[in-house]
Amino acid sequence: MSWMAKLHETYERGMELTTADGNALMPISHTLQNAHINIVLDDKGNFKRASVLEKTQIVLPATESSAGRSSGEAPHPLADKLQYVAGDYQAYGGKKKAYFDGYISLLEDWCNSEYSHPKAIAVLRYTEKRTVIQDLVASGICQVNEAGKLRSDWTTEDGEIPGLFRVLPKEQGKTEQGNALVCWTVESEGDANSQTWRDESLQRSWIEYNARSAGKPDLCYISGDQLPRASNHPAKLRHTGDKAKLVSANDTAGFTFRGRFNHAEQAAGVSLEATQKAHNALRWLISRQGYRNGDQVMVAWAISGKQIPELLAPTHEFDLTDFGVVDAQDDSDNDPVIDLTKDLGQRFAQSLSRYMAGYRAKLDPIESVVVMALDSATPGRMAVTYYRDFMAEEYLGKIETWHREFAWPQRVPREMPGNGRSKRTVITWPISAPSPWAILNAAYGDVIKSNETLKKSLYERLLPSITEGRQIPVDIVNLAVRRASNRNSSERWEWERNLGVACALYRGFHARHPKQPFRREYNMALDTEYHSRDYLYGRLLAVGERIEEMAMLVASEPARSTQASRLMQRFADRPASTWLTIEKALVPYQQRLKSKRPALESAYKSILDSICCAFDSPKEFNSDKRLSGEYLLGFHCQRKWLQDYKLSGGQWVAKATAEITTEEGMEQ
Repeated sequence: MSWMAKLHETYERGMELTTADGNALMPISHTLQNAHINIVLDDKGNFKRASVLEKTQIVLPATESSAGRSSGEAPHPLADKLQYVAGDYQAYGGKKKAYFDGYISLLEDWCNSEYSHPKAIAVLRYTEKRTVIQDLVASGICQVNEAGKLRSDWTTEDGEIPGLFRVLPKEQGKTEQGNALVCWTVESEGDANSQTWRDESLQRSWIEYNARSAGKPDLCYISGDQLPRASNHPAKLRHTGDKAKLVSANDTAGFTFRGRFNHAEQAAGVSLEATQKAHNALRWLISRQGYRNGDQVMVAWAISGKQIPELLAPTHEFDLTDFGVVDAQDDSDNDPVIDLTKDLGQRFAQSLSRYMAGYRAKLDPIESVVVMALDSATPGRMAVTYYRDFMAEEYLGKIETWHREFAWPQRVPREMPGNGRSKRTVITWPISAPSPWAILNAAYGDVIKSNETLKKSLYERLLPSITEGRQIPVDIVNLAVRRASNRNSSERWEWERNLGVACALYRGFHARHPKQPFRREYNMALDTEYHSRDYLYGRLLAVGERIEEMAMLVASEPARSTQASRLMQRFADRPASTWLTIEKALVPYQQRLKSKRPALESAYKSILDSICCAFDSPKEFNSDKRLSGEYLLGFHCQRKWLQDYKLSGGQWVAKATAEITTEEGMEQ
């Protein structure tokens, strides 16, 4: 019950907050529904007009049973479907069972109590007339056939589709008008808030009445007080049509949860107030900051309601203003020169630390931060698939560690203002940990988009790596490395994105490796002092690709895939023999550069020679042993370095950003 206790506490704290977006916590004894028809009455209960509502959610009064209803009779006390509020529903041929008697009885009991409200009384006076369908038909809201019965279909031959048929969902190709939910507006002189679902005095009136009519007090395991026990827990957590419940029992028929107890109350008792506050808080959190993956929902929050770093966001979405973007491919005239000689990892870590320090200054180090994941296997049952309660300092530390250890330059397109009203897309390479969605795309490609079960499972496996500092699953790392090596299986932009993600995963995997000899902190910039065989082979491949690209550029040839890119997968499996093939294919391109750009050809040859000489032994260089993912790090770093530097006066100097943009545009 710890999750419910934390949500209950969150509700109590959240009621004190003022949200700028107007997304406030829902009061207890209320539920959220999509409304379809708004009927306007005067304060005497006389019909004035009606209209169809599109995509309108309202907060309406509800009983314990109606808030969690999935079937059977359980009327809401004020706003409800036509089959409840219309006394003439059956007379107009309604195909669903009419529940008007139960609705009017509940509304009468409320209005006859000491907690009655003038607007509820006006609705009672009107619905007692049993003319709701009659008035809606006369207003053109509901549609009837020649026999005067409610229609369930509408064809193009009948003319323009009525508004109610557009907003109601179809059931087996038919539209049941009795499913339309009716809400009320009661207009009276001097009342500026005539909509009943926005009237706080009406909400308080119902809450007080509902508390009086609740059941026998019992010990609440959440609050510790003697309060009326809840027998039916709320649904509609993820959206208004969500019928899955986190807490439910079936010990009267079917015996779904029969175990060591004779009835559910022997296991634990939760008061009506506590469960409604907890579920309302969870619903509020999901709508504000929940991450949705189909039926799967993940949410992280501070009990105090203070802002915390987003759980699943990539680092480039954080506001690291003092660090910024390492490489922005823009075409402005006064771009700064990019200096990649500094330790990018240290600069990034310092900026990330300062960013997290901003949250540490606002949060109490020992206050609670909760991470929770929900999923439902069936339409009626939901489960907590992940739950952790952190202290704020621990949570911030884990999130910072994830973004620092899995940081690598990532390909991110951004829209920038263009000439006039047009916009242009520029490609940036910010230092960033990838998002879980980018990781799954890099590992599985298009398969992940259509396989919901696999996608949910992988999110559950990645979550502990982010929040608890656990090792990332090695199979995901290996899949990402293999897909990045298989360059011909995807478009250029997709491969570049996958390459950045694969490098980030490999770097983070070895930063957390459980065995000390394999644990290593890789530089994010080119490391010419690192002489690992796999890293050096990756650098060789990048230089070979660059030579062919520049030879095509100086000859004004159309851009095409290079020999190095076509053989990248084979190179990863058999590097020594494949490099000989690539090296032979490079000869004509080197000769072309030698005739047109001799200084450039000599510089590239010098880089190749220095890399070859860096191998520890000829045996290592001539080995066809399969390369690890480390070669992608060497390849990516060398590739970026060659793109970001140019030869000037016989020396390699950093380019201005505009120069990189021009060249990248030609390569695309």
